[in-house]
Amino acid sequence: MKKVAKTGLDFIIDKLTNSIENVVTGDSFATDISIVTLTDLKIITKKNNWQFDWKFEYKKPEREVYKLTIVNNQQVLQGLISLEIKEDHVYMHLVESAPFNKGKTKMYAGVPGNLVAFACKLSFQRGHEGNVSFFSKTQLVQHYIDSLGAMHVGGRIMIIDTIAALKLINKYFPI
Repeated sequence: MKKVAKTGLDFIIDKLTNSIENVVTGDSFATDISIVTLTDLKIITKKNNWQFDWKFEYKKPEREVYKLTIVNNQQVLQGLISLEIKEDHVYMHLVESAPFNKGKTKMYAGVPGNLVAFACKLSFQRGHEGNVSFFSKTQLVQHYIDSLGAMHVGGRIMIIDTIAALKLINKYFPI
């Protein structure tokens, strides 16, 4: 069996918002997160400027791929996350903002934070106390410590613990 190297996640937390925020107007938009469908995969392609092979993620039976959309606008995907439920935590394989939500001309801020907060929420729902882990690119370790409250536990391994998870969840999913 071919061993796949873990390259590390390289998403940037541009801003922690209460949902997602239009960069130009500052307006906030409520979001929904749901499972990606086969229909969604037809537009989530490298040809359409998505960075990762989301069909590969979707086909992995141990992984769940979720999409972030604006409430009442389910056709426009704002971002994606690939998660795996482990024995005692949720593992983030990939996080990606939609192509129009990247760079200096992005349309919405807060997409990556929203997706990570969802991973934390899912961890609580699955009985894992909000614990989430992921591999970081080396140059982003401090960024994840500062922006997400993640802990660096060695190498490129990052953990979001219960306390940090609750902060993110309360920001994006207030009761």
